[in-house]
Amino acid sequence: MSRLAVYTDTDDLDPADGIELLKAAGFEVVRLETHNPTEIVKAARNAHALLVGYAPITKELIDQLESLDVVSMLSTGTDNVDTAALSERSVALVTLGALPAEEVATHTIALTLSMLRGIAPFADAAKRREWFKTPYPVVPPRLSQMKLGVLGFGRIGQLVAKYSAQIFGSVVYHDPFISPRSEFKSVGFDQLIAESDVLSINIPATPENKHLFSADLFAAMKPGSYLVNASRGSIVNSVALAAALKSGHLAGAALDVIDGEPADRHNPLLNNPKVLLTPHVAYLSEFTQKAYITVQAQNVIDFYDGKQDN
Repeated sequence: MSRLAVYTDTDDLDPADGIELLKAAGFEVVRLETHNPTEIVKAARNAHALLVGYAPITKELIDQLESLDVVSMLSTGTDNVDTAALSERSVALVTLGALPAEEVATHTIALTLSMLRGIAPFADAAKRREWFKTPYPVVPPRLSQMKLGVLGFGRIGQLVAKYSAQIFGSVVYHDPFISPRSEFKSVGFDQLIAESDVLSINIPATPENKHLFSADLFAAMKPGSYLVNASRGSIVNSVALAAALKSGHLAGAALDVIDGEPADRHNPLLNNPKVLLTPHVAYLSEFTQKAYITVQAQNVIDFYDGKQDN
């Protein structure tokens, strides 16, 4: 009897290659493209594997999937899954691991440089044929005189630091779960927040760090500093960030993620002139567009083959 694998949602990616891999491995495959828990339960009640994008996988949903062995994520994060409920049921959870690290780190640097150099406002000025027109829309800082702080020093954070080392005057990081590395200076959390001219968030979303960056933490950041976030939107309180930008305490923010996606039309960071915002595409490349799907499916196959070590 073949096993049943159910795709809840694949965001905007084409799962054809993954479906082909699973079918070749003997799985029956169902594709839903929904976040609706009722629809998921109806189709996946007897599923052995659940392949998940952004659909919320709650305890209530998990408890109704009696045959479930493994949940395979279309991401590195698991913030939309009740991991404790999976553990209670001894259901395995596998992710894409470090697969998109290069892309996310590159996008983080691209956002940072675009924000600091004022690429968007200068590009708009060029479209208006405003050559040599003062006052300039932005007067960029000199990057070699700035300190970049990296919060979270996993694979992505390490690449952000590596790529930035020849650009910024200094690079420091904070990560209590990583042993100090000699090539970059490890500092305490409070020091990182207070001294960084540019602060890059590179930590996963957890219940503990939801809205970690709120009014009090923004007040503790260096006056005139910049925030960069290409990790998870829930880490930053949008209202508090907008207030810190409006007051001038923060000079700007570059974000690939936002609290609540897609962005609510009333979100104060949307269309904010001090915010450079991209629509959660830091992971995207010609490579990852294919690999996300195939690795997610292969993770399921490897789980049943006993090869999965994520």
